[in-house]
Amino acid sequence: MATLLVLVGLAAVVVVVSAVAGRLGVLAPILLVVVGVGLSFIPGVPEIRLEPQVVLVGILPPLLYVAAVETSVPAFRYNIRPILLLAVGLVIFTTACVGLALWGLMPGVPVAACLALGAVVAPPDAVAATAVARRIGLPRRTVAILEGESLINDATALVIFRVAVAAAIGQTLSVAGVVENAVRASVGGVLIGLAGGILLAKIHRKITNPLLDNSVSLIAPFVVYAPAETVHASGVVAVVVAGLYLGHRYPSLMSARSRLQMDAFWRMVKFLLEGAVFLLVGLQLRRILEQLHTPPLLAVEATIAVVGVVVASRFVWMYPATYLVRLVPRVRVRDPAPPLRVPTLISWAGMRGVVTLAAALALPETVAHGSYPRSLFVWLAFSVIVATLVLQGLTLPWMARRLRIQPDDPRDDALAEAGVQQAASRAAQQRLDAELSRNGEVPEAVVERLRSKLNDRTNLAWERLGGRRRETPSEVYSRLRRAMLEAEREVFRQARDEGTIPEEVLRRAQRDLDLEESLLQREE
Repeated sequence: MATLLVLVGLAAVVVVVSAVAGRLGVLAPILLVVVGVGLSFIPGVPEIRLEPQVVLVGILPPLLYVAAVETSVPAFRYNIRPILLLAVGLVIFTTACVGLALWGLMPGVPVAACLALGAVVAPPDAVAATAVARRIGLPRRTVAILEGESLINDATALVIFRVAVAAAIGQTLSVAGVVENAVRASVGGVLIGLAGGILLAKIHRKITNPLLDNSVSLIAPFVVYAPAETVHASGVVAVVVAGLYLGHRYPSLMSARSRLQMDAFWRMVKFLLEGAVFLLVGLQLRRILEQLHTPPLLAVEATIAVVGVVVASRFVWMYPATYLVRLVPRVRVRDPAPPLRVPTLISWAGMRGVVTLAAALALPETVAHGSYPRSLFVWLAFSVIVATLVLQGLTLPWMARRLRIQPDDPRDDALAEAGVQQAASRAAQQRLDAELSRNGEVPEAVVERLRSKLNDRTNLAWERLGGRRRETPSEVYSRLRRAMLEAEREVFRQARDEGTIPEEVLRRAQRDLDLEESLLQREE
């Protein structure tokens, strides 16, 4: 019962804080961390321990899965070079920089232990970066690169983390063994993710019940994560590959009802999980401070050093990775060098999150060394999360304005949509003519209704290209039709209350009216 009350309390705080963040114009992840920190010091608030396995096995797979499903595979493939440079190259570089800096500051600690902490703080969070990027309207390609980086970098960091921890606790490792582990993690993750995606796609094709489709989708990330981890492959890579594979094929795998229901379901799951992880991060502060038995001056010096290196290393890596690779003529012709402000903005979008803290909490006690206990490493990881989230998260919108980063022109999207919609309308018209030729006995009123709907969709696409000074015909239609739908709802509610119709009839009618209104909202 106590656990249930805690879960309900967490969900309630996430909902309230997210609502307040929307009113204040503050990013919800940042405010949730701050609120969590405050709650951790209030007497009577139950202590909630963030267990590493809960995060890495229970929370990370579904969040990565839904992010991968929503990722554009063509955009991911087009940006694979900058994504890999960040998700693999930058993670390795940051790990080395942080590890060497920490070893220089605390020479008594083994280098392997310092590198383990470097791997902990190296990967930016999959949630924070994209949440901020989408909120402030960054260009689509910048968002695609940040999304792609956040999907893969956890896998790189966790592989390095495992190797470094093994070395730190005295296990003998050879270069061949390290390479074998890396290859098994990456290649094995890809193969298992692809196999799982193909199998799940076959299952989705055979399912006609939306509830079953949703259920399969819910267990999908765990279905591929568990086997991958069992054979010491990367469960993160497996989940991402399966999500990319299925997300790209969802339009042809399942019915419209399943897709609509699945979209609503995952939006709720994503909202609650993302909010909960940031709130939980903040709630850990009191326990981390209670366990920190390190001289204050050393803790402050190490915190400043690690946070500074984490932020600086991203800049140091980003500029050469952006411009030196374009010395290759083939790359330069295919992808001209962007203005300096683009890598600058991406360098500043390096917020850390819950995976960093979970990995730190997973550090074994045996990495402790004299006056440098494990609790110091956990504190450093927490400090990096809060510093990057608050400092970079709050200032990223300002940075985008100062650098004059222009969002994608919505008119370009509208023009492309209108052109494709016109081609789609022609295809629909041809299909209608073919169906009429096979079924000649179709009432004229039905044919007119179908043609009218087709014309409305075509006109709507072109209306989006117009100015916004006054209502378009489609907007007028939506406003008036919405008022009509509300009047219909009221009549059905009164009929139910008077006993004229049973509850089941009201729900069926309500669903039809809601579906139509949701289409009106899409058209605005």
